[in-house]
Amino acid sequence: MRKKVTVVGAGHVGATLAQRIAETELADVVLVDVVEGVPQGKGLDLLEAGPVLGYDSNITGANSYDETAGSDIIVITAGLARKPGMSRDDLLAANGDIVKKVAQETAKRSPKAVIIVVTNPMDVMAFVVMKATGFPRERVIGMGGVLDSARFRTFIARELGVSVENTHAFVLGGHGDSMVPLPRYSTVAGIPITELMKKETIEKLVERTRNGGAEIVSLLKTGSAYYAPSAATLEMVEAILLDKKKILPCSAWLEGEYGVKGAFAGVPVKLGASGVEQVVEIRLGADEQAAFMKSVEAVRAGCEKFT
Repeated sequence: MRKKVTVVGAGHVGATLAQRIAETELADVVLVDVVEGVPQGKGLDLLEAGPVLGYDSNITGANSYDETAGSDIIVITAGLARKPGMSRDDLLAANGDIVKKVAQETAKRSPKAVIIVVTNPMDVMAFVVMKATGFPRERVIGMGGVLDSARFRTFIARELGVSVENTHAFVLGGHGDSMVPLPRYSTVAGIPITELMKKETIEKLVERTRNGGAEIVSLLKTGSAYYAPSAATLEMVEAILLDKKKILPCSAWLEGEYGVKGAFAGVPVKLGASGVEQVVEIRLGADEQAAFMKSVEAVRAGCEKFT
């Protein structure tokens, strides 16, 4: 019997994620959206691609939550997308109510699921989900760190003219303008980028990483990123469903790690079948720790609106 993943929100991110899961045959997918016909139409379209691409995953479109019962993973992408000039924090009020309802409805039907939060502002929405569901911290995870690190890796690879497969990068903190890319822990074939690039070049790449989402929003004009966010989410889904014990930067609820108690923040974690199986602590320099704490406080400020 295949695993079951529910994706709430049949917009660009959700539908592309459903496609990626189906094509890799990781699980059957339930695609949920409030707009009648949209999840059903996209689900049927994905089913009809199966014979061509050779996958047998089942994709079900639905407007209710009943079809989601018994899901192993719930991915929440529902909410308003960023528009040009809009910060992630501007999305707080609009998306908070949406995400709270989604969390309550899906958790009621899948009480043992792991929930991955994609909706922005992601770290705050993860807090909303944990509060709404009462789930333990291991089973509520925010996606942002994998995406931010992927962006940093892309920029590193293009700057040095090397394969992205040779690049590794860590980005800590909140998924927003205060995120903390860590050049010391970012490498090319094991070599720290601090040995391969000038400080000024690294700073340029760090800044571009911080503004990665806004850069795409400004180019698209009427939407936001979805190819990279869905790919990043897929990596997390795969790590959980296949119990890979993979170390990935994700937003996790901290209970003393990194000197933070009671907040979501992007940190390296071990992802396996039960969700976050370990928060991996790495040593930060004084400047890095200060930047990390500043990022955490920015997340906490957003969470105060929902306490």
